[in-house]
Amino acid sequence: MYPFVRMIWQLFKHRKDSPLPVTGTHVSHHMCLPWDIDLWMELNNGRTLTLFDLGRFPLAQRVGLIGALKRRKWGLTVAGSTVRYRRRIRAFETIEMRSRAVCWDDKFIYIEQSMWKASGECANHILLRTAVTGKDGIVPPKEVMAEVGQNVATPDAPGWVQAWVAADAQRPWPPMQE
Repeated sequence: MYPFVRMIWQLFKHRKDSPLPVTGTHVSHHMCLPWDIDLWMELNNGRTLTLFDLGRFPLAQRVGLIGALKRRKWGLTVAGSTVRYRRRIRAFETIEMRSRAVCWDDKFIYIEQSMWKASGECANHILLRTAVTGKDGIVPPKEVMAEVGQNVATPDAPGWVQAWVAADAQRPWPPMQE
């Protein structure tokens, strides 16, 4: 089940945090609860993706995107992701999550997020290709930035982001055609 209560709590908890620039980093703290774990008593890989929502939505709130979504009747979507899992997160372990927009192109906004253990080790890291959607499809990020009042040029995409975008563009779609 989707963690609606936890999402509402995060949005409430961070509602008065200072606004962030569009590339600012939102930091939040979360606990791995019993319903987040798998048979090995650690954070389930699928649940990890869901918990990353708990960082992205408050980030969107702090950069002014939630207000823009409401005003313009826009939505959000994830159009791709890649995750690195490096350290186990056990039940009742608290992690620090960091979330930020890395860059954008003519269609997508690239977000990176990470979960950090109390020891200072990075447990996992995700890069997401996200989009704002409207009644006519994907809303160009340039229009989104203007709507949130942060009319800034995209930062240069780091090499690793460029490489992922290029590699993903080579994947066949639809897949597994014979």
